[in-house]
Amino acid sequence: MAHQPWNDWYHITGCTYGSWLRGDPRGWRTRHHREHVEGDYRNPPRPEQYENLLAQSKALMIPNDAIRLTPAAQCIARDVFVSTLTFHNIEVVAVAVDRIHYHVLARFRDHNPRKWMGIAKSRSARALSESGHCDAGGIWAIRNRPWPIRDRDHQIATARYILRHENSGAAIWRLPSKTREHS
Repeated sequence: MAHQPWNDWYHITGCTYGSWLRGDPRGWRTRHHREHVEGDYRNPPRPEQYENLLAQSKALMIPNDAIRLTPAAQCIARDVFVSTLTFHNIEVVAVAVDRIHYHVLARFRDHNPRKWMGIAKSRSARALSESGHCDAGGIWAIRNRPWPIRDRDHQIATARYILRHENSGAAIWRLPSKTREHS
């Protein structure tokens, strides 16, 4: 991690299986930027530039279908994320889960957000498969991205950003106002 987070707060992002592939026309990155890739989601590469790589990525997917969460599945995933993290004494401020990705703003005092989000993803995948919303396994993409929060202003801006996902149909959760603290 580039720097220590302010008061142990992190913004965690992740996506569903198959939602962002190598060769994606929206732009993409290799792990640790090991390979230079032109463009990004704001300035995507030429559509034909990586079409062979995208076709190869799709052919390698098992199963061949990318995961897209229904509104009911989004709510289940959101609720399991919150309950799992709070069960492990992790303070959660905001969560948003949409069709293909999620955002979590939480305090990870042990500075190991990937571990705890991995547990939450595992529990949510089980809940989604047991409820019949998804097939067993393979719901979430491998890993997640923890972004350290720099200061209180960054924390507030991140919480607002996450909660704005409700405008695009995401299932959101926010810390009830009676229990919010200025940490």
